[in-house]
Amino acid sequence: MARILIVDDSPSQLMSIRRIVEKLGHEALTAEDGAAGVEAAKRELPDLILMDVVMPNLNGFQATRSITRDPATKHIPVILVTTKDQDTDRVWGMRQGAKAYITKPFSESELAEMIRQYLPGNAGSGAGTA
Repeated sequence: MARILIVDDSPSQLMSIRRIVEKLGHEALTAEDGAAGVEAAKRELPDLILMDVVMPNLNGFQATRSITRDPATKHIPVILVTTKDQDTDRVWGMRQGAKAYITKPFSESELAEMIRQYLPGNAGSGAGTA
């Protein structure tokens, strides 16, 4: 069982993603904004992070950059899960250190496949597969 941190300011999105993560047999940790997500990543050292982009305090791009550049958390794969669907957003997200980018709305199977692909120890553990 992996520990997956979900960072999203929408309670309904948090609940929806949490349900999918738990259905896959993983433990879901949550944070309500980017700043809380960065702190939770440092404190909990989850196996994977699912990060929204549009959030108060610290947006998902900023939080991803902070996590992926911190020696204590840079090993944790971050998947951006967002409504921002422009190519420039996707490119910017990957430049911040995200391993993958999925746009809302997404299907349960899409998210489940992303989680499987980027969890450490799986075949696609993120190395160049984005």
